[in-house]
Amino acid sequence: MTQRIPATQKEIRSEQKVKRKGRRRRSRELALQGLYQWFVAGGAIQAITEQLHETKEFLKTDQEYFSDLLRGALTNLTELEKHIQICLDRPFKELSPIEASILLLSAHEFTSYPGIPYRAIINEAVELAKTYGGTDGHKYVNGVLDKLAKQLRAEELALPAKSRKI
Repeated sequence: MTQRIPATQKEIRSEQKVKRKGRRRRSRELALQGLYQWFVAGGAIQAITEQLHETKEFLKTDQEYFSDLLRGALTNLTELEKHIQICLDRPFKELSPIEASILLLSAHEFTSYPGIPYRAIINEAVELAKTYGGTDGHKYVNGVLDKLAKQLRAEELALPAKSRKI
């Protein structure tokens, strides 16, 4: 049996990214899937959570983090939506379900996980948008989250660059 050898540097980097997916990234992906399902089809948080628990991907996640992301984003939906709306150029309801879900997840992380640097949250959101969103959705998500970080993480942004968590 022969092993496939990547032909280009781009393929090598792509394969390395797939192998390096951490438990938190997988948690975010699964929570995004749950939020998308909620936006498109509706349903109870518990039913969506149970359905996602049955997937093979669930075992590869940080299960506590996943549960908090999904439940936290939906439980605090109204408050998070108000914070996000200030940074939008259109009504929240007009966003695609993917963009809305990514922004909700990120807003929840901004408010509930002060130990995670705002740049890491934005980078993760942009990666989700590149993978699951529309063609230029990641640019929009990046711009909105940059404004949202200034609103929700003003203290962290005020620190000198060397003092910030990396």
